Amino acid sequence: MTFQPEGDMDPDAVAERVDEAIAENDVVLFMKGNRLMPQCGYSQRAIELISGHVEEFETVDVLPALPAYREALTEHSGWETIPQTYVDGEFIGGSDVLAELDERGELAGELGVA
Repeated sequence: MTFQPEGDMDPDAVAERVDEAIAENDVVLFMKGNRLMPQCGYSQRAIELISGHVEEFETVDVLPALPAYREALTEHSGWETIPQTYVDGEFIGGSDVLAELDERGELAGELGVA
């Protein structure tokens, strides 16, 4: 399932949607595009890395309100780039961090896979 923002895209509504997506999902990826059609190589790489360990995870397409999403996500993570991955409410990193974790054999554990 992909979380799609609805209606008004003001910064407060986007911030609320970010908070909800992080709180309500074990693993959530904020990305450009969606799981079937990533709109950047970094988002595609993040999808591939997460999918290698977890079948069910949420994705949020930030493109409908990119500046508002970037601001809301930076508030959570201190990280300005997208994609961003959160596990159990905790910021893990972007596709580069996911790749490093995967290379070290630590990504499954970070994603909550036993």
